[in-house]
Amino acid sequence: MKNKFPTVSFILLIVLSAVALLASLLLAEYDTVIGIILLVTAIITAVAFAVEMFFFSRNTIKHVSRMNTHLENSTAEYINSLPSPVAVIDSSKKIIWYNNSFSEKISADHDIYGMDTCDIKHINFGSLTEKGGICAVGTDTYKVTSEKFEKNDVSLYILFFQDETQYIYLKNKLKDTQPNVVIITVDNYDEILQNAKESEKALVSVEVEKLIENFMSTTNGFVRKSNSNTFCAVIERRHLDEIIAGKFKILESARSIKIAGKYPLTLSIGVGLGADSLSESEKIAKQCLDMALGRGGDQATVKTENGFEFFGGVSKGIEKKSRAKTRILANALQDVVMNSDKVFIMGHRFGDFDSVGASCGMAGAVEMLGKEVHIAVYRDRNLASNLIDMVEENTNSELFVTPEYAVEEITEKDLLIVVDTHSKDCLESSELYNRAKTVVVIDHHRKTACYIDNAVIFHHEPHASSASEMVTEIIQYFNFPSDERLPNFHADALLSGIMLDTKNFVMRTGVRTFEAGAFLKKLGADTVTVKLLFSGTIDLYKRKSRIVSSTEVYKKCAIATADFESDDIRIAGPQAADELLSITDVNASFVLYRTGSTVNISARSLGAVNVQVIMEKLGGGGHQTMAATQIKDISEDDAIEKLKSAIDEVGISEEE
Repeated sequence: MKNKFPTVSFILLIVLSAVALLASLLLAEYDTVIGIILLVTAIITAVAFAVEMFFFSRNTIKHVSRMNTHLENSTAEYINSLPSPVAVIDSSKKIIWYNNSFSEKISADHDIYGMDTCDIKHINFGSLTEKGGICAVGTDTYKVTSEKFEKNDVSLYILFFQDETQYIYLKNKLKDTQPNVVIITVDNYDEILQNAKESEKALVSVEVEKLIENFMSTTNGFVRKSNSNTFCAVIERRHLDEIIAGKFKILESARSIKIAGKYPLTLSIGVGLGADSLSESEKIAKQCLDMALGRGGDQATVKTENGFEFFGGVSKGIEKKSRAKTRILANALQDVVMNSDKVFIMGHRFGDFDSVGASCGMAGAVEMLGKEVHIAVYRDRNLASNLIDMVEENTNSELFVTPEYAVEEITEKDLLIVVDTHSKDCLESSELYNRAKTVVVIDHHRKTACYIDNAVIFHHEPHASSASEMVTEIIQYFNFPSDERLPNFHADALLSGIMLDTKNFVMRTGVRTFEAGAFLKKLGADTVTVKLLFSGTIDLYKRKSRIVSSTEVYKKCAIATADFESDDIRIAGPQAADELLSITDVNASFVLYRTGSTVNISARSLGAVNVQVIMEKLGGGGHQTMAATQIKDISEDDAIEKLKSAIDEVGISEEE
């Protein structure tokens, strides 16, 4: 039963004070002096009694505790003699008892009986719960374990304090001195040095080694050169954290080195952060380096708990001119196709001319190898319906099928080829991918964290202009059973994909891009036919012009918003972004348009601005010159503010 003595005493104090006051007023009518004396006496007595009650209420629990109302004598004596601090609090978090060790180590010999834990300034009980928690006392840290104790309708909590200060110090020191593997490689070393003089090659080698030495000079780690363009370093965590906080300034320093007076040197860095062993750290570093190279190089990649974090990536990649890798992959792909019963091909959601064109080109090659092939596509959500209709008119087979049909038909012995995407989140049908046992990926987009990781062949070339270019190169190395050539309408499909992603051979074109176009021309590809595939209606042209008319320029970035919705908005929006690049002093363009509750952003640039980095900050991705993102449940105005903030974060200035 709870103690009600303080409450009764308080009521009695009020009654006695009222009686004394009334008596003094009555006596004052007969004798003023006696009345005043009695009144003053009553007031002094009341004040004295109130003060006594205050100290009594503060120490009541202490006295009750000393009399062992809730603790047995033997238990109290035992706990009081423990070398570790122990305290007892009630359900309102007031301290009602503590042992000698608590008084010495926690309360610093202050009398804190009856005080609320929130009122003790030098002790931080902020994270304390019924099960315990962490308690900070000055620079010391204690781990608190709580045990609940109930008796006579009274709930008490016994707190046991364990000093964790030294443990935390050693833990932090171990973390700071943990070795981590860092792999640094020179991007496309052979390609950029193949035409350089021997003296220039030697000079570049010296400059690179000096750069790496300066990079390591701020640490106590070491670095070794594993081959002509790769360095392997071991760096302690504390120094690595400083390098990450500085956003890998070595990337910027590397770009100041010019090869043959014109080619900037770029590095790719993979960091094996937070591994339990050096071997695991090396494995993570290689994975991060592969991710950096897959995104075009000139960047550092760090693996975190939430995925990958990227630094740099502002330079345009150097095209690889050697086709040795493509030839090897083509032979391997043909073997996989021949060992499969059927082949299914799939692109990304809302497929465009590159996605559908690469699918059609690969399908034509598979048919020539004598295998049944189908392309899984949603026609009502495709941006290349003209191309699908053109191919269907020229083929007798049931080439295009719905993803649902493909899911029902695919077996363990069938092959799935994914083109123009490597992300699990962007597939036309995730269910079809999950049903497939054998998967091949052909893509040119910069690598993302959610890439397809179970492909038997992962042909990823971020320097290629398009997936259609990659497919064109692959089929050149297929060994067809006769002298048959790829039908011209399949060549038209591939050429349309290249023309879309290169803006008619203007953007992202290299030597191999024109060679692929020349090969398709030899197969009978007709540029006029392909051009007609891109033609639109007069209404589409008007909608595109309406978007362009809403443009505002922010830091040499053209930002336009579609204030309407239409069935072809996914075509009008990107085409308007392309048109905005023709404006003087515009280095990048962004077009925002709504589909349902989602605001879509199509981004384009001429290379001076890396729109991929900007879109990644908004949850999207793509290429340096072509990227996009989708933001759900947001207004156009808020989306524009987010876009401008992302542009500011990238560091684009008015002068660029």
